[in-house]
Amino acid sequence: TMPFLNHSSPSSFILTGIPGLEVAHFWIAFPFCTMYFMAVLGNVTVLLLVVMEQNLHLPMFYFLSVLAAIDLVLTTSTMPKLLSIFWFHSHEIVFEGCVVQMFFIHGFSAVESGVLLAMAFDRYLAICRPLHYWAMLTSSTISKLFLAAVVRGLGLMAPLTCMVSSLSYCGPRVIAHSYCEHMAVVKLACGDTRPNNIYGLTAATVVVGSDSILITVSYMLILRAVMGLSSKEARLKSFGTCSSHVCVILLFYTPGLFSFYAQRWGRSIPEHLHILMADLYLLVPPMLNPLIYGMRAEPIRERVLNLV
Repeated sequence: TMPFLNHSSPSSFILTGIPGLEVAHFWIAFPFCTMYFMAVLGNVTVLLLVVMEQNLHLPMFYFLSVLAAIDLVLTTSTMPKLLSIFWFHSHEIVFEGCVVQMFFIHGFSAVESGVLLAMAFDRYLAICRPLHYWAMLTSSTISKLFLAAVVRGLGLMAPLTCMVSSLSYCGPRVIAHSYCEHMAVVKLACGDTRPNNIYGLTAATVVVGSDSILITVSYMLILRAVMGLSSKEARLKSFGTCSSHVCVILLFYTPGLFSFYAQRWGRSIPEHLHILMADLYLLVPPMLNPLIYGMRAEPIRERVLNLV
């Protein structure tokens, strides 16, 4: 066992899947499996194209490939286990596995938020400061932005998982969820869980709050610059590249915030609806991101169509 685990930690937890929809698990798994397959295929395609194609070695596509890698981590840390619950009734997850899964889910969601912010910065520079774009977005700047997103995301979530590991669990071991979501696990602990609640809430609010505000500001500046462009064609082209990014941002933040706050305060929301939403949150954005971005980005679209 891990050295920091408390002796009163259970050896394993039981994940229920989607509470209230157990009868339908077998059939729900088919669309889930299809979406997972599409997410893996789409993101692996984006990664391979960006690595192999010399003309895709540009800041925008570097960001895209990092987003694809994060999405692969997010879906793969949850979906295989989720499908094994739905199809093979394999509900048990060892304590260490649960903590690791939690770290990947929350850590990489926070990293993705940082990458979306970096992408908004990239679009801002491209449209509002085109003359300084290449001078400012050097490969070293891009590396630093990635590193900052990773260090902040994983650094904020590491204490969260350590705090969960040091709690005492003395009640039932059943997690009313399809994966080890932080609050769903904390609810099973006995003793004072306020530090976990406060830290979890603060970390999530800091990441989502600061990133979404900065992304909104950058898009307002972009919008202002686009409206000032003289030709209609240039305006449409700028709107085109930005609309796909805005779609991805809304896809990422909206269900995430719903799931996050429903877990804490959503007493009136039916449990199966909340859990289903939380499951789809880790599946739908990774599946749609390559389609929204990849298909909007002409070089990627052309390469994919050539392959087909």
